Amino acid sequence: MWTDLNRPPLNADNLRAALVRGDDDSDTRRFWARLDVVQETGSTNADLLARAAASNCDRHVLLAEFQGSGRGRHSRAWVSPPQAQIAVSALLTMPGMSVGDMGWLPLLTGVAVVDALRAVAKVPAELKWPNDVLIDGRKVAGILAEVSATTPDPAVVVGIGLNVSLTRDELPVTHATSLVLEDAEVSDRDTLARAVLRAIADRWQQWHDSNWDVTELAAAYRARCGTLGQRVRAELPGGRELIGIAADVDAEGRVVIAPDGQSGTIAVSAGDITHLRPVRTE
Repeated sequence: MWTDLNRPPLNADNLRAALVRGDDDSDTRRFWARLDVVQETGSTNADLLARAAASNCDRHVLLAEFQGSGRGRHSRAWVSPPQAQIAVSALLTMPGMSVGDMGWLPLLTGVAVVDALRAVAKVPAELKWPNDVLIDGRKVAGILAEVSATTPDPAVVVGIGLNVSLTRDELPVTHATSLVLEDAEVSDRDTLARAVLRAIADRWQQWHDSNWDVTELAAAYRARCGTLGQRVRAELPGGRELIGIAADVDAEGRVVIAPDGQSGTIAVSAGDITHLRPVRTE
């Protein structure tokens, strides 16, 4: 076991007591059915996907103190020193949801992470489309969603990597950051994990209760998305590139860009987005 006193281990018992429901539990704060903490794994997403394939499970949470093969979007590596990050994945089934709306779950997760960090850590977190979480333009968290099943009901494993106590020398890239580097009021990982998982549960329940209507969720996403109004470069599949103003996020979760020098807009469903500096006019 790692014993760095500045990076204490997660307390699995306390997390379960706060988050996991019992057989006759009516406490809505206890949304999750199972929560496990492991010392080390390759990928919490991969582990939950394997668990889902082997058994009928839902609302399962897996946290790891260290991930050896953590992944972000486009299979990019996401690695952190032990106990310096929250590496968590959650399996969620959406009964009655259209398969076409599954893409909103990672966006919902981004909204939940932003809300938790603003409320608990008191940092000015915001979203970069589609689901990176930034503080003053630097990435503090990434989200990766992977489909577990499409029938009989859609099921998705959504994973979060949140940098908590990484030093500048430990950051994986220069444009990343951590909560400690951003002078967050709270850096206790148990407190942060509870806040994030409760925020996801609350957002999921609201979405479920609306019969999977995305109107409210889309409005919440737009209100937290720092990409909107920015001049951006979208690197699209096939090596294409699009530069313009990010004008909106549509009902399908796509970023809508008004290209430079063209009329109309283009909705982008996949691609890397870079926020560009404003063009100087003087």
